[in-house]
Amino acid sequence: MQISSRFTIAVQVMTCIEVLKDDMPLNSETISGSVGVNPVVIRNIFGMLKKAGMITVQRGGNGGVALAKSIDDITLLDVYRAVDSVENGELFHFQENPNANCPVGRNIHSVMDDRLDEIQDAMEQKMASMKLSDVIEDTESLVAKQKKLA
Repeated sequence: MQISSRFTIAVQVMTCIEVLKDDMPLNSETISGSVGVNPVVIRNIFGMLKKAGMITVQRGGNGGVALAKSIDDITLLDVYRAVDSVENGELFHFQENPNANCPVGRNIHSVMDDRLDEIQDAMEQKMASMKLSDVIEDTESLVAKQKKLA
């Protein structure tokens, strides 16, 4: 099982908003071109990010999308949580009915639950230490290098 692609799409959406804000109108149509998904998917991500207070969305002719917070104030964990990347906040999911008559099936939750919680906590702590500004700076650096080569 993988984490939903909503997380990586949301990071790309927010990076597009910041990096491309002076180059083109930013809406679900233009951003979907960067991400390579249907504009409906982008609008759904917009809704989640807006609900989390990370972006503003204006509809209509002069509409568009903008970041509502500083890129230094948004962590990757914030984005991850905003787009409900995992079911019920749990990264790992067990088979619902392990065989209670099997010595492994009967004990697997007791053996694994704390370990899986530790793994998820470590991942979330690492994500909390990474800011959207880090992603944007790296993206802008690569874009600048590519422009020099062109």
